Amino acid sequence: MTWEKPLIAPFASAIFACWKNGVGYTEITLPMTRSRPMQINILLFATLRDLAGVRNLNLHIAAESLTVADLRRDLTERYPHMADNLAAASVAINEEFAFDADAIHDGDEVALFPPVSGGSGEPPEIYLLPTEPIDHDELIASITTPGTGAVCLFSGFVRGETQREGHLPQTDYLEYEAYKPMAIAKMKQVAAEIRERWPLIEGIAIAQRIGKLTVGQNTVLIACSSPHRDDGCFEAARYGIDRLKQIVPVWKKEVGANGETWIEGEHTPSEADRSHK
Repeated sequence: MTWEKPLIAPFASAIFACWKNGVGYTEITLPMTRSRPMQINILLFATLRDLAGVRNLNLHIAAESLTVADLRRDLTERYPHMADNLAAASVAINEEFAFDADAIHDGDEVALFPPVSGGSGEPPEIYLLPTEPIDHDELIASITTPGTGAVCLFSGFVRGETQREGHLPQTDYLEYEAYKPMAIAKMKQVAAEIRERWPLIEGIAIAQRIGKLTVGQNTVLIACSSPHRDDGCFEAARYGIDRLKQIVPVWKKEVGANGETWIEGEHTPSEADRSHK
């Protein structure tokens, strides 16, 4: 459904049941106090989608600011039968995990979904290409199970000085870019290879930041959990970062006072680098 003019009448409120490309969704206008409301596209998955009866909610809200916690409350008021599910739901803003204190902005895409576990008994795996700093503690917690006794974590940072051929001697910042769909797929391949080599590994987290990163900022994180420290977590984390640099399509450009240069790897893909799932 297309509207010729935006709904800008003060204190207007409406609910519209719509169909778009054969998919049912609901468009909601919440009470407004300013001329141009924020527009938020909400995606619901799995149990939440079934309970709401729609997979898309297009929210128009006039609040000057909105957090994830505010959104939970708004949706709970509108769908009280989903209160428990909304309280436990994971949230992502623009394809990145978000938490209750995080702000939601005009035009954001917000996804709500049940906790991702891969099924009962499945070991946890996390794959991220964030633009914001990586929270080490949160990522470690996400791959920790009741049986975890050790976590080995590799964390890479932007260097300000490099004494290697092909690199700038001094770096002001790095720019990372990724072929995102393939990067996530190859991160999953790295995890599968880790599990094949070290079957006692429990959780695996792989996160590679993209965008502009300054000296001292975290760039990449590989974490592996296991019941004991001698169950392969050290070796698995080392293998993970080495393999990521071989097959995950991520590139960096070094920028400094002496110019800029793209850093290219030396690994040439072979048949062994294909995913055989």
